[in-house]
Formats: sequence, structure tokens, C-alpha cells
Amino acid sequence: MKELTIISGKGGTGKTVVTAGFASLAGDKVMADCDVDAADLHLILWPTVKYRENFYGSRSAFIKRELCNECGKCQEVCRFEAISNDFVVDKVSCEGCGVCTYFCPRKAIGLRDNLSGEWFISETRFGPMVHAKLGIAEDNSGKLVALVRYQARLIAEENGHQLIIIDGPPGIGCPVIASIAGVDSVLVVTEPTLSGIHDMKRVVNLATRFKIKTLVLINKYDLNLVVTKQIEDYCLTNRIQLAGKLSFDTVITEAMVAGKSVIEYSDREVSAEIRKVWDNITGALGLRGGEQSLQT
Repeated sequence: MKELTIISGKGGTGKTVVTAGFASLAGDKVMADCDVDAADLHLILWPTVKYRENFYGSRSAFIKRELCNECGKCQEVCRFEAISNDFVVDKVSCEGCGVCTYFCPRKAIGLRDNLSGEWFISETRFGPMVHAKLGIAEDNSGKLVALVRYQARLIAEENGHQLIIIDGPPGIGCPVIASIAGVDSVLVVTEPTLSGIHDMKRVVNLATRFKIKTLVLINKYDLNLVVTKQIEDYCLTNRIQLAGKLSFDTVITEAMVAGKSVIEYSDREVSAEIRKVWDNITGALGLRGGEQSLQT
């Protein structure tokens, strides 16, 4: 079993569009949407939820009013200023560290689990998918990413799937680290802009630190050929495989609005480019098994 994570150093590079294209081409896989802070792969794959479960990712303090004598010790020791003057805990400010429970002389403060979101196992027209939704202002997206990946691996192992395709989050933070740790290969989707090349370098450095085979895909390469050449030179200098380039085409937006991958929606040049990139990816992963029959 192989795991491929598609990531980007910044948002808006087309990472999910590429993931959906791969999902429509790969014949034997499980999909995992690990962009739990802003999941959107479901907008293209239209999953039917088969199983759902609450995710408790953090804890917060609560004050037992019948025991509290308002001595103020909890306010004194709380470095996050999460306890108001009328001794009510602000859940957003509280980090769940528990220091207030330790110092409270009357043991009037406890900790309880916060409902932080949900995770789902679903079926799509391209096969099984594990995805999640983190609540507003909730923490521990990295923990939820790890849970999504774990469930995807269970499904793959139980059903003999040879590949897990992971739609990772943008950036270089904790959820990104959770989405790439231990995978077989990472595909970095970038774009020919100054911020695009800057953030690509950061996430490539992150993947390199984990000693993960890294490939780069340049999306909308024809919008700025000068910066595209800079990205190509960077990959050549650093011995990073260039998986391919995708041209700018408004048909991609049309496909998203229609709730389809661009492979299903159109046979324009960009679809052929995605197929070529997929061939390069399967070669890098050592997978050869053809494309699945598309269902429209």
C-alpha cells in the first residue's frame, strides 16, 4: 500500500482540483481529505456518508459554582486570561492546560472534553473517502488529520486497496506535518507567483526534512513563464522531480461549479495534462494499474 499526499505552501494553488483529478483516474484507492480546517474535496466528489463520529480534540475548564468562593486564585494563575471577573470560563481563550484546577483551593474547577468537530466515512463515485469537519475556532487539527489518515489506512488494509490519496492542508504547520509524516510521496502544487515560489520552497524543505520523496506540479504555468522557469530551475538544482505543468483554463472552474473533476467534465488540454502528471506520479510510486472506468 502506498500513500500520496498533495499539499501546497499556500492556499488557492489548485491542490484539491488536482486531487479530484487523481481520484477520477486511480483505479484502486481510498481518498482522505485532510484539509480539516477548510475541507472542500466533498464539493467535487459528493460523498454519501456511511458513518460519522464526533471528534473531541481538546479540553476546557469549567467552574463548579456551588464550590467556588470567588477567591480569584484561578484568575491569578491563568496566563490566558480565560476567566472573567464573574468567574465564567471563556472556552475560546481557555487552552485546557489545567493549571487552574491544580491551584484552586476548593477544587471547584474541572476539565471537560470539547466537541471539536466530526469525522466521516463515506462512499463516492470513485470509491471510499474519509473526511472531517473541524468546528469554528477549534484546535488540534493535526490530531484530527492523524485520525482521518488512520481510518483511511484501516479501510485500505481491510479491502486490499493499493493506494491512499490524501488532500492535504496548505502551509507548513502542524496539520501539514500530520498529513505527510510517513507517506511514500508528496506532490507540492505551486503556481508561478512570488508568493507561490516562496511558499513552495518552505513546504519542500519541510518534506525534505522528513526524507519524503517530493515532486512538484506547476499549476497555471502559462500565466508567468518567467517565474515558471525559476521554479523549474529550483527543482533541477535541488534534484526535485517536476511532475508536470498545468495550463490555465476556465474549464476547471466550470467543472468545480458542476461538482465534477475536470477529467470527467472536459477533454480539453488541461485534462490531458493531468493524465500525464498522474502517469508520472504512478511511476514515481511504483504503481502501474491503469485508470478506472469513469462514471458520469
